[in-house]
Amino acid sequence: GLLAAGAVALLNAMSSAQLARLYPVSGGTYAYAGRRLGDIWGWMAGWGFVAGKLASCAAAALTFGHYALPGQAPWLAALAVAALTALNYLGVERTAAAVKVIVLVTLSSLVAVFVMAMSGASGPLGSLPLPRPDGLYGVLQSAGIWFFAFAGYARIATLGEEVRDPERTIPRAMVLSLGIVLLVYAAVSMAALLAIGPEALARSDDPLAMTVSAMGFGQWRWVVVLGASMATLGVMLSLMAGIDRTLFAMAADHRMPSYMAKVHPVHKVPHLAGVTVGVILIIIVLTVDVRSAIGFSAFTVLLYYAITNLSAITLSRSERMLGRWSAFAGLLGCLVLSFTLPPGAVIAGGLVMLVGLALYLAQWRRARSA
Repeated sequence: GLLAAGAVALLNAMSSAQLARLYPVSGGTYAYAGRRLGDIWGWMAGWGFVAGKLASCAAAALTFGHYALPGQAPWLAALAVAALTALNYLGVERTAAAVKVIVLVTLSSLVAVFVMAMSGASGPLGSLPLPRPDGLYGVLQSAGIWFFAFAGYARIATLGEEVRDPERTIPRAMVLSLGIVLLVYAAVSMAALLAIGPEALARSDDPLAMTVSAMGFGQWRWVVVLGASMATLGVMLSLMAGIDRTLFAMAADHRMPSYMAKVHPVHKVPHLAGVTVGVILIIIVLTVDVRSAIGFSAFTVLLYYAITNLSAITLSRSERMLGRWSAFAGLLGCLVLSFTLPPGAVIAGGLVMLVGLALYLAQWRRARSA
């Protein structure tokens, strides 16, 4: 599942990179699809991105709460959202500085987990009796869930107008970040499998902390808690920046309330869109659970990247860096993974996308009658 999700994510990164090179503007696929496929495709991409990433951010916030203070996870998640909304309000430079610190702490803690797990590993990876979750369907479903953990690599594409030399920086950043993440996931997953086995991992709500404790390093459990907490905060900060920039781009096109297109005169960020995102997230984390948020997010974000690949297919020979095969393969991969997710996630995500379509049609009819 991990490798399949990584392969689809890589194909998506290739399509995103090619489009970002041509259109270094805020909004990501909302902007690309609007230009390449038409207005309705851009709207659906933007709607799917905002809905899916709100769910992703809520899942990250709740995960932070469960690791840091299990008994009060929703309330701690809400406090984290409020704090990061304030940080995001201060501008992209301060946000980037905070992310650097978070990434350093996260990677250090993951290296520590890897070393501790490998020191207590019971045998070679090939000797593990890995489960077969319902054959090919189970592998694809797990890949769809895994994709949730990969989707942050293209966040920089939504910040196009705030990035230096975006035509060169955005494609490189997306591909490099994806490669690093894939290596880290593979290394930590392998170490945990070797340390405690797949069945124990599948039953655990905090697998890395369990891995460290099982290897006799319980006194270092705080390292895992710190790393997991910092990782989720980093995810939240990145996601929130991407969501409000997409709302900003949609508001500038009169697809969202006009106040979201306002930019702070000092901090140069869409501050009102950011505050709106923060308020919505607080409501979500106080009303949903982690698993529901992850499944919903995976479905809507896979549809978002399906539109990304569809947009990349329209690139001419002079505009693209790769053959159309990569975009076709990415499109197929996104569609297959999205519809092999748990039925509840597919139904909920599908209903939300239909709501988005209805809103677009209502706006279109209002514009025609004006």
